[in-house]
Amino acid sequence: MTTAKNYQPTIGLEIHIELKTKTKMFCGCLNENEKIGSAEILAANKNVCPICLAHPGTMPVPNVAAIKAVIKAGLALNCELAEKSKFDRKQYFYPDLPKGYQISQYDAPLCQDGYLEINQKKIGITRIHLEEDTAKLTHTKEGTLIDFNRAGVPLMELVTEPEIESGAEAKEFCQELQAILRELEISDANMEKGQMRCEVNISLSATKNLGTKVEIKNLNSFRAVEKSIDYEIKRQTKILEANEKIIQETRGWNESVAETFSQRAKEGSADYRYFPEPDIPPLIFKANNKEIDLKKIKRELPELPADKRKRFSEEYGFNNSDAKIITSDPLLADYTERIVSEIKIWLQDCGEFEGTAEEIWQNNKDKAFKLMAGWLTSKLAGLLTARKLSWAENTISAENMAEFITMILTKKVSSKNANILLEKMLETGGDPSQILEDEDLKTTTDFDLEKVITEIINKNPEQVAQFKAGKVALLKFFLGQVMKESKGQAEPMEAEQILIKKLSDKN
Repeated sequence: MTTAKNYQPTIGLEIHIELKTKTKMFCGCLNENEKIGSAEILAANKNVCPICLAHPGTMPVPNVAAIKAVIKAGLALNCELAEKSKFDRKQYFYPDLPKGYQISQYDAPLCQDGYLEINQKKIGITRIHLEEDTAKLTHTKEGTLIDFNRAGVPLMELVTEPEIESGAEAKEFCQELQAILRELEISDANMEKGQMRCEVNISLSATKNLGTKVEIKNLNSFRAVEKSIDYEIKRQTKILEANEKIIQETRGWNESVAETFSQRAKEGSADYRYFPEPDIPPLIFKANNKEIDLKKIKRELPELPADKRKRFSEEYGFNNSDAKIITSDPLLADYTERIVSEIKIWLQDCGEFEGTAEEIWQNNKDKAFKLMAGWLTSKLAGLLTARKLSWAENTISAENMAEFITMILTKKVSSKNANILLEKMLETGGDPSQILEDEDLKTTTDFDLEKVITEIINKNPEQVAQFKAGKVALLKFFLGQVMKESKGQAEPMEAEQILIKKLSDKN
C-alpha cells in the first residue's frame, strides 16, 4: 500500500503471548493467570513465592513445558531452531519488576528466521524468544498497588520482519497467529484478556531508506491493531508533508477517540544493558536430549489452521469465510467434524429419503453442509456471544446439532421456529425432537399453503394493486400475513416464491 505523495509505510509487530503452562516460568507457583484468563478474578498475590518476589538467594529454574511450547510455535511458523540458547538479564527499573531486571533472551533466541503466510505473502519472523511476565500495577489516588500473580508467567515474544504494509494485513497476521497458537494448545491467546498483547513499530518514508520508527504499545484487540496503524499512517503523512520531522517515541492508543497519543521517548537495546543470566546455564539441544525431544515434538504437531481451512473447503464445500471462522477455534473445528459424522447417520435413519446409505449421503450432503455452516457461524455463534459463552461452554451436543440440521433439511421445523428451537437447545442442552414436541414448534402439514396465500391476496385487494403498481416492499406485508395465518409453520422461502408468482399474475 502506498500513501499520499508516495510515502511507503514499513510495519513490524512485536507480539507477547502468555503460555498455558501449569506453573510459572522460573518457579513452582501456579500459572492461573492463563488458565482463568484474567488476574482480576484471583485474590491479589495468591500465587507468589520468594522467587516471584526476588528474595535474596533465590534461584530460578526454567520451565521445560514453556520451552517446548515455544519450540512448537517455532516449528509451526517455519523457524530455524537453535542448537544452543541462553537466558539474559534485561535491566530496567520499574515497580512491576521486583528484581530490577527481567529474565529474557537477547542474542540467542530459541527460534529465528521463520515466516507466516498471509494471502500468499510470506511475512518474515525475525525471532521467537521466551521471558517472564511482569507484575500488574493498579494506580489509585492513594498510591500504586502491585499484584504479583502475573509476575513470572511464561511469556513468548514473537518479532516480525518490517514487511507488513497495512493495518488490515497486520490484523490478519494476528488473527492467523492466534488460530495457530490455539491449535497448538500452548495459549488461548485472547487479546481482550491480555493473553496476547501486540505492539506495532511503524515508519513512513518516500525513499528506500527507513523512516523514523514509532512504537504503538499495548493494543488489546485486532481492531485496535488495524485502526491504530491506519491512524498513524495518516498522522505521519501530515507531518512529512509539512516538512517536519517524526519523533522516535512510544505512543499509546485511545480507543474512545481512535487516536494514538505520545507516552515517552523510545528506548534502544543499549538502554537495557543486556548480559547473560548467570544463574541459568545455557540450553543445549542435542539429539539425545531426554527432556526436549525435537523429533517427537515435530511428530506431535497438529494439523495447522491453513491446512484445515483448505481441507474443510474441499471436503465440506465451505466458503472461505465460513472455513476461516470454523477453523479459528480448535473446539469449533472439532465440533463441526463430529456433527458431520452424526449427520450422515441422521440422514440415513430419518426415513425421509430413498436409496442406499451412500446414495442418501451423496444426494443430501451438500445441502446439509451449507445449512450446518450457516447455523454454526451465524446463529449458534451469535447466541454464544450474546451470552458471553465460549465453544467449550456450548451445551448442544454434536448429535443433537446434527438432528437439528436434519430437521431443517427435511422441513420438520420452519426457519423461524428453528431459531426458537436452537435457543431452547442451548438453554437446556436438551434433545431437539423433545423440545419440538414440548414447545409445539413442529411444521404442520394440515394446511394448504397455496390456499392460505390465495385467501390472503383476496382479502387485501388494495395492497395487491399497489404491489402490481411497483410497491414491491409490500411483499414483506404479505409474507407476514402468511406467517401469521400459518402460526409460523410456513417455510418463508417457499411462501415467498408462491406469493411472487400469484401477485405477478395479470388476472
